[in-house]
Formats: sequence, structure tokens, C-alpha cells
Amino acid sequence: MKTTLKIGITGGIGSGKSTVAKVIETLGYPVFYADQAAKDIMESSPAVKAALTEWLGSDAILDNQLNKPYIASRIFSDAQLKGKINNLVHPLVREAFRDFADQSEKELVFMEAAILFETGSYQNMDKNILVVADEKVRINRVTIRDNVTKEAVQDRMKNQWSDQKKIPLANFIIENNPQVLITPQVLQTITHLTSV
Repeated sequence: MKTTLKIGITGGIGSGKSTVAKVIETLGYPVFYADQAAKDIMESSPAVKAALTEWLGSDAILDNQLNKPYIASRIFSDAQLKGKINNLVHPLVREAFRDFADQSEKELVFMEAAILFETGSYQNMDKNILVVADEKVRINRVTIRDNVTKEAVQDRMKNQWSDQKKIPLANFIIENNPQVLITPQVLQTITHLTSV
């Protein structure tokens, strides 16, 4: 019976957690992208679509497709509604990750998720990696990547926990600032994980 360790990868917006995940994939380990899985589930699950229509009205789904701008505008200003949708989708994402891990032949399986700590999903992992970067660096990355203002990035940051709150919950920290190499840190982390 194989033992597969489930490893969470998280970090604040612009920290570079996806970059770390890509390095891990190039080393031959499978990475499950939770945010993409959540989008796929919302777009494909009839039960989720039915719930969104019930909670948000018929404008939530147009031509059997999610009306993303409308849904985003509704949940942005309504924390209770956002919580309801998260409570519907997050268990389905966790189930999809379990299936993904069960199908893997590797000793390590990774899940990249933006709000791993905030949702409590980190508790379902064997170990967790936190990717950190200086706030200025993160803001700069996101303004360029998403073509948004500094203020818009700071608003998104407010919806996530600070690194100070996440660090005590993480087993490994990877620093992703300019002039700091990521790959040696990833290799060192994987060495630790495979010798557990």
C-alpha cells in the first residue's frame, strides 16, 4: 500500500505560489490547482448552477454559462453570500483533490490554493508550504500581470490573511523575492518531505 503525502502550497496574491508549483511539476510531481478546479466545478456542476440561480436569480447563468461579472459584483459586496458559495464549492474541490491524490503513483502530491489557511483546508494536508514575497514586489507583480491599479491589488490583499498570521501554520517557507533563487529552496523542501 503506497503512502502519498498531501502537501499544500499557498501564499498571498502575487507571492509566486504558481511559479513554485510549476517548478515542482518540472521535478515530476503532480500539482492540483484548487482555484482552477473550483472554476471548473462551478462551470460544470448542475447542482452548483442550480444553487447559484436560486441565490442570485436567473442572471447568474446565461446560455448555460456562468455570468462571471454579475456573480463577482454580487459576492464582492456580500460576505454572507460569498460564504454560502464557498461552503458549496470548497467540499467539492476537496473531494476532487482526494481523487487526484488517490490516482497518483508519486509519494508526494501537491495542492496549490490561494486561501488554504483561510478556509481551514490546510488541516487536510500532511504538510504545508507558504510562499512569501515583499509586499511591494507582490503589488508590482499583480499590477503588471492583471493590468490593475495598486489600490485594486491592496483591496484583494485585504481579503487574505497576512503572512504573519500564516507563517506559524506553515511547515516550510519559500521566499520568492528578486535575487533569491526558488529552485534550490524547492529542492531542499522536497528533500525534507521525501525523507519524512
